[in-house]
Amino acid sequence: MDLVIEWLGHMPYREAWRRQRELVETRAAGHITDTLLLVEHEAVLTLGRQAIEAHVVASPAELQRRGIEVIRVERGGEVTYHGPGQLVAYPIVRLRDRGILLRPFVRALESAMADVAASYGVAAAARPGYPGSWVDPTGPRPRKLGALGLRLERGVTFHGIALNISTRLDDFALIDPCGIAGLDVTSIARELHWQGEAAEPTTASVQEAGRRFGDAFGRRLQDAVAASAGPQTTAADRAPAPAAEQQSPAAVH
Repeated sequence: MDLVIEWLGHMPYREAWRRQRELVETRAAGHITDTLLLVEHEAVLTLGRQAIEAHVVASPAELQRRGIEVIRVERGGEVTYHGPGQLVAYPIVRLRDRGILLRPFVRALESAMADVAASYGVAAAARPGYPGSWVDPTGPRPRKLGALGLRLERGVTFHGIALNISTRLDDFALIDPCGIAGLDVTSIARELHWQGEAAEPTTASVQEAGRRFGDAFGRRLQDAVAASAGPQTTAADRAPAPAAEQQSPAAVH
């Protein structure tokens, strides 16, 4: 099955959010094929459907001074920061058509993030119990490289992942990332000690990371199909995934 990949460039969060909603409706109706949106946002904070507002630690005055909006959205999970230098990917995928269960789909997203990191020379992986992509996930100093938060409506996924490429990491001090105080957040630029202009957030660096993610996600979807259909499928695979929200009883971030 085809996967259409759209690079939206540098786009305000609300505009991309509306685009997702439109695609979910048309995908659920069967009028389009699965689509992966790739985008970079201006600085914005988003809260999951049941996220705790207290995890936004910056004052309203400070956020207003910096022009940073706080938006509550449908996905699962806690507060997340999006901003320049960060790749955001929104998969609009009707899981049933591909024969994919939700947990293998989440693993596909996490694996694709790890694949992108590896393509730059950074070792990253999933961390049990903590959705997303992590550097040194089981070591003494785990560092979060990418966040993951999904919504499933009418069998179609949206929202998705945020992978730090050359993101300004100081901005994560505005929040308790993913609801965890003191969480160490990292980026490709930080892990590789990029200097000068290479370390600065650019849309070009995000677009290149998006190209790599699109390739990796296409491959990992095939792994998810196999994991969903094979004899190794477990009750855990069939259960709702953490960090996600579903429209009907049970939920995913």
